[in-house]
Amino acid sequence: MTTLEAVRRRAESNAKDRGYILNPDPEFLADLIEGLKTNEDRYGYPSCPCRLASGIFDLDRDIICPCDYRDPDVEEYGCCYCALFIRKDVVEEKKPIEPIPERRPQEKIALAHTPASQRVEKPVEIVPALTAIPLKTKLKMWYCRQCGYVCFREEPPYICPICKAKREMFEEIRATIYLGA
Repeated sequence: MTTLEAVRRRAESNAKDRGYILNPDPEFLADLIEGLKTNEDRYGYPSCPCRLASGIFDLDRDIICPCDYRDPDVEEYGCCYCALFIRKDVVEEKKPIEPIPERRPQEKIALAHTPASQRVEKPVEIVPALTAIPLKTKLKMWYCRQCGYVCFREEPPYICPICKAKREMFEEIRATIYLGA
């Protein structure tokens, strides 16, 4: 199990890497750190403490802290959705933290709110053939043109977790899979 101190150090390091600071309210910050730790203990990954996770890594990938929406939120509103990460100027100028609209797609929110027993998994049908068959999936393979980072998801991340390049630097990799003998 991860300790609260380890979760806090990780958050501090991540904030420092981007030039942000953690929320200066000690009680509020302690609640957020506790939420991250609870989610990491529960799911095996530190999902955002302000969003409901599904418990399925691939569905929750976008809300693993720091979430995909953090940097656009901080840039536009001065802090992230849960107000864990805040721009320095917001704190220094004592600007009020305003509510931030949810950027997470409604489909993912709905899945997180659907009990696991009611989720329907669509079976993948593979038909052997000697020709190329395009596989139908919402997931796509994306790579960062700046550093070469590759990920497999519906949309490219808002920011590259390796080199911090913006979403525009990602390009979709299209592949043809040949099935059969």
